[in-house]
Amino acid sequence: MLRRTAYGIALVFAGFLAGLVLTGRLRTATDGLAAQPPGNSAARAAAGAAQPAAAGAPGIPDFSDVASRAVGGIVNISAIAVVKTSNSPFANDPVFRQFFGDSDEWFGSRFEQAPSLGSGVIISSDGYVVTSNHVVAGNVREITAVLPDKREVKGVIVGRDQMTDIAVVKINARNLPVLPWGDSSKLRVGQWVLAIGSPFALNQTVTLGIVSAIGRTGVGLADYEDFIQTDAAINPGNSGGGLVDARGDVIGINTAIMSESGGSQGVGFAVSSNLAHRIADDLIKYGEVRRGSIGALTVRTLTPYIAAQLGMAQTARGVIVLRMARASSAYQAGIQPDDVIVSFNGERVETSEQLTKLLADSKIGGTATIEAMRQGRRLTVKVPVTGLGARTR
Repeated sequence: MLRRTAYGIALVFAGFLAGLVLTGRLRTATDGLAAQPPGNSAARAAAGAAQPAAAGAPGIPDFSDVASRAVGGIVNISAIAVVKTSNSPFANDPVFRQFFGDSDEWFGSRFEQAPSLGSGVIISSDGYVVTSNHVVAGNVREITAVLPDKREVKGVIVGRDQMTDIAVVKINARNLPVLPWGDSSKLRVGQWVLAIGSPFALNQTVTLGIVSAIGRTGVGLADYEDFIQTDAAINPGNSGGGLVDARGDVIGINTAIMSESGGSQGVGFAVSSNLAHRIADDLIKYGEVRRGSIGALTVRTLTPYIAAQLGMAQTARGVIVLRMARASSAYQAGIQPDDVIVSFNGERVETSEQLTKLLADSKIGGTATIEAMRQGRRLTVKVPVTGLGARTR
């Protein structure tokens, strides 16, 4: 009996020791998951890419090295424009305007200075800076850029493009740090990004988020849209700043937020780097953006109701031509009002915004292949691409 009791006590003691060993191993494994991944951290920093945390680890990658490099290529931009304002107390009264016309004729007008604050991305060491068009819009009389080293320098407008909300400013400075352009076509939803700018005039502010969506159109912010959506905090003053990936490359130019409060609510938009890069190059080379066109025409995205009126299935997709100029290359090539454009150079067309983008990207002097539906028949038309502006809605 005594021997059996002693044997039982020995088993319990052995189980207790085993439990200690297992607990110690589990704690060590958990601690190991929270550690940085193996490798030379200096080499990773030199490569300019933030390393992702180990699978299952809490927290997020360390972007401090990327941020410290990227903020050097961002400037704070302030612009002062002269705007005409009315002296009339009824300037915003639609009833007064309906019965008495322009109130300026009665009360006169005056000119006032309107300040604007934003950010900009340095794209050349000799002072070319990309920013948002609305930051330097209007009759601008003065532009000042605050560099990362706190210097204040004057700038002039090189070119502005309202269709994409992109502008280029030349500042009076040399040997500037440059942020390289990234390839926005390689972005993936969920990828880490940093938004860098001067929200509320707070210079070199860095916020972190992910890419929420790519290729956003129909947002209503510009005529020509190719937006990256992000939940990185973007606030007033961030416009024109850089959206930077984990390597420190600019993959977008911060443009606007969608907000009911006026502050960040996790829905921000940036012009894709591939689009902004092309627009900036044209503005620097030509002072304007050279876009392809097939002449003046007005189009609209096909709706189920319009499709039914045309005898098409309500699930049909395309863009209907509402009006067009007889002198347009599209009309001369055989496109007619009420035609539904379904394909442009082999790419399926579903919205008017998409068609606008495809047209603008077309090579001037080339030929576009357009497929359209007309009274139930499918036709293919070859249309010369000109450099004239087209109007789409």
